[in-house]
Amino acid sequence: MSENKTFDLIIKNVQVIKPTENGVSHVDIGIKDGVFKRLAANLDPDDADEVYDGGNKLAFPGLVDAHMHTGIYNPLDEDAIIESKAAAMGGVTSSLNYMRTGGYYLNKGGPYADFMPDVFKLSENNFFVDYAYHLAPMDQTHISEIPKLIDEFGVTSFKIFMFYGGHGLHGASSSQHEFLMIQEDEKYDIAHFEFVMRGIQKAITMFPDKQEEISLSLHCETAEIMAAYTKMVQEENQLTGLKAYSASRPPHSEGLAIFIASYLANETELPNINLLHLTSRKAVEAAMQMQTVFPHINFRREVTIGHLILDVDASTGNFAKVNPPIRPREDVEYLWESVLNGNIDWICSDHACCKHEDKVDANDAENVWLAKSGFGGTEYLLSALVSEGSKRGLALNKMAALTSLNPARRYGLRSKGDIAEGLDADVVLVDPHETWTVTAEESESGQGYTPFEGQELSARVTTTFLRGNRIYDDHQVIGKPSGKYLKRPY
Repeated sequence: MSENKTFDLIIKNVQVIKPTENGVSHVDIGIKDGVFKRLAANLDPDDADEVYDGGNKLAFPGLVDAHMHTGIYNPLDEDAIIESKAAAMGGVTSSLNYMRTGGYYLNKGGPYADFMPDVFKLSENNFFVDYAYHLAPMDQTHISEIPKLIDEFGVTSFKIFMFYGGHGLHGASSSQHEFLMIQEDEKYDIAHFEFVMRGIQKAITMFPDKQEEISLSLHCETAEIMAAYTKMVQEENQLTGLKAYSASRPPHSEGLAIFIASYLANETELPNINLLHLTSRKAVEAAMQMQTVFPHINFRREVTIGHLILDVDASTGNFAKVNPPIRPREDVEYLWESVLNGNIDWICSDHACCKHEDKVDANDAENVWLAKSGFGGTEYLLSALVSEGSKRGLALNKMAALTSLNPARRYGLRSKGDIAEGLDADVVLVDPHETWTVTAEESESGQGYTPFEGQELSARVTTTFLRGNRIYDDHQVIGKPSGKYLKRPY
């Protein structure tokens, strides 16, 4: 780019959607050195090396997909390339990925001091979008490493899967120590969750400049409830597919876990709690009750685009198996009510590339119990939200907050989340009038199917800019991987 030009790029003819304002702004976007330099009407095209005509499309801030599982079922370096292409296709410019020691992911135990260099090596030069990691403290060693993870590795967000103590990723397990790769004298239970919280709270006191951005996220399901109900549903053998799976992991399992997590947060004086991928009325009601009981805790509440679009009658069946489960339509409608009334803080994909062969057993294709959990969806996050949200009266600015600003601020991405001077020039263009039908063939994901197959959407992501560089346009990913690691606060 020329040093003599005021801008490297001007994006013209767009309707800018800012999460902190109402309505749209008809301004040009001037970009220099990867950041927004000026937002103003009628910027002079001669002041830029390149001018891009946005075709009067909506210009959203690049999405912060707050929860993805890159590398869960496939090698991390391979997954990073393929699934970050899907992210770029969906308008995602920052991918926050869950990572832990133990089974799946790198299939490696031990301290994070030894583990994370491998993660960074496998990630470097393989992501098409910027990326960061949430980490799970699985044992006492990991808890002691929390300050180092924050200060040296730039990891400010941590996560607990509350059901791993008596349930594996896909069902009941009696070999948790083997699955989690922790020592026999370690316990992964409620007491461990408490000690994780105490460790994070201690770290918050050590880094007061980061205290608003250090948080603990929880996947809220209760192992004992799930185990009992799974046995019941299987023995009764009255339900199949997604209906059976939803009944085996009932909503009150989520609610009970939320109560436990919230009480422990109060007990340990941990101020920043994220309740992840809430799926049901009971889960949201439990979360709101805990907000009332513990008003001093800074709760955040998350739902996924999958739980907002799909229900147990989805035609794609077992391909939509995920944890927590896809729910009946009445729960889906309640989630939308919660989004509209402001009780949900962000919407993510929970993207996990679980390939076709892992979803369909060769000898028993319809058996939901044999299908692995999880599916991709980052490529449809914004298109589906604009399509369905617009029908329900959700403001475009609110959509931008739910997919960009809110997760960026919570997770320490200070230069992401908005279209504002000085921030990273991450922009996604959306055609709000393009009607199209989702097909797996058009997806960049490597999973070979999509549970959203056949969904008719009325808006579509057309172009994605990462730090001022086009990485997706005209239905294809452009260039080589240019995503960088976001050491937080960033």
